Amino acid sequence: MIYKKILVVDDEENIVELIKYNLKNNGYDIITAFDGNEAYTKAIEENPDLILLDIMLPILDGIEVCKKLKRNKQSENIPIIMLTAKREETDKVLGLEIGADDYITKPFNIRELIARVKAVLRRVNSKDNTEKSIIKVGNITIDTESYQVEVDEKIIDLTLKEFELLKLLSQNKGKVLSRNYLLDKIWGYDFYGETRTVDVHIRHLRKKMNLSNDTIETIRGVGYKIK
Repeated sequence: MIYKKILVVDDEENIVELIKYNLKNNGYDIITAFDGNEAYTKAIEENPDLILLDIMLPILDGIEVCKKLKRNKQSENIPIIMLTAKREETDKVLGLEIGADDYITKPFNIRELIARVKAVLRRVNSKDNTEKSIIKVGNITIDTESYQVEVDEKIIDLTLKEFELLKLLSQNKGKVLSRNYLLDKIWGYDFYGETRTVDVHIRHLRKKMNLSNDTIETIRGVGYKIK
């Protein structure tokens, strides 16, 4: 059996021990860090399968740690779940915009946290071997095996979540996909209607790929489709 390795980062030792105990009981290999610098160093050295990252950390806060990890080619595809006491929507959006895969507020339900961990890992590791490796939509080329996207033969640097969103829309070219459907298929967990998550990633795709709103079209009150 291959045990998934999770890096748990929080400056509160009791929270780290609570999470560590429950995740170990669910079969995960756990490493820990208690400040931002230690978190970044261990992420690079240990290459975990997932990071549970608190925002309010000493030395280097979780937002900066996330930014550094996403800028590093060695760690850019490690999924990150932000774990924090900050509850405002702007905080959630900021975490998602810089590349976090999920966002859980304290105090949290440990069963919910485990469910989200499983969902993120399942999504990252699931792969349909029968799907076509190359998808073409207009001037967009998507290589699903190398996770590479080109627009007019120019390589576009996307996060894993942005890539999967573009791939799913492209595989359903011309079909309207609801925000809730996209949340379920890509994030792998019911976000309780937090469809702003999808909107944030669509905005990033349009900007990075220099796409018009007509290419990835917004269907008001429903979702999105790619032409």
